[in-house]
Amino acid sequence: MRCWQSGDPDNRSLVSATKTIVFASGNPGKAREIKAMLGAMLDDTVELVLQADLNVEPIEETGTTFRDNALLKARHAARTTRLPALADDSGLAVDALNGAPGVFSARYAGVDASDADNVNKLLHELANVPADQRGAKFCCVLAYVRHADDPEPLIAEGYWEGSIAFEFAGREGFGYDPVFVDAASKLTAAQLDAATKNARSHRGKALQELRKQLARHEI
Repeated sequence: MRCWQSGDPDNRSLVSATKTIVFASGNPGKAREIKAMLGAMLDDTVELVLQADLNVEPIEETGTTFRDNALLKARHAARTTRLPALADDSGLAVDALNGAPGVFSARYAGVDASDADNVNKLLHELANVPADQRGAKFCCVLAYVRHADDPEPLIAEGYWEGSIAFEFAGREGFGYDPVFVDAASKLTAAQLDAATKNARSHRGKALQELRKQLARHEI
């Protein structure tokens, strides 16, 4: 995004105009991935700022779907900062658990549960489920709003098919990555390097779709 410098007598000098977008999440793992992937997609005229850096407190996620929660978080961040906002809501859906943990993925083992707590509960729930019935997928919904009451928010979705391992494997990533087996590589998400994960993941696919929408709307 560029604009003419109003004080220039011949009106030909260009100055940069940076657009700031708030990322409405308190999850450092998500923030790291979003910033890495958006950095490759957007030029230097767009700055992504974490809501925590603007002293925005997270809002309670009361939605029943990933879309509901993504919109809830985006509108809250936009209302608080008066800036455009991007929010992510994502989680794991396991076939044998009828789609659980779903929207409760981050708090599957309790409100203050750690990643390890959540994964251990998942493995416990699946202890007697055979390998051919451990199908699962990661789901991600991104919501972008120009302002808090934006009547036409941009919504992008992405999915990553796989299955649940019987034990932890790998040291990369976060959340359920150590037990989510990528269908293509047969490695857990935590065994993939960041670039490979971002190219295959639910979040990466949702961001690619969002990028197309942002371009169509010239945002």
